[in-house]
Amino acid sequence: MSLENELKELIIEALMLEDVEVGDIGTDEPLFVEGLGLDSIDALELAMAIDKRYGVRIKADDEQNRQIFSNVRSLAAYVGQHRAA
Repeated sequence: MSLENELKELIIEALMLEDVEVGDIGTDEPLFVEGLGLDSIDALELAMAIDKRYGVRIKADDEQNRQIFSNVRSLAAYVGQHRAA
């Protein structure tokens, strides 16, 4: 399974999105406001889930957060670069 699909599953799991399936989340679709409509609390929960599963810590005050969380593709690229071996 690709990292992008793993992250889609993690988003659904961590945020308890009951009516959403992996295929419903577009890889290049925005995660916040439009697209999935996530908010800052969702970002925090997702960041904690990513840290737990992949060992990648995303700081709340990181200036790159808007870019990191812009869509599944950018999130996968960040996690792929920074995850623990």
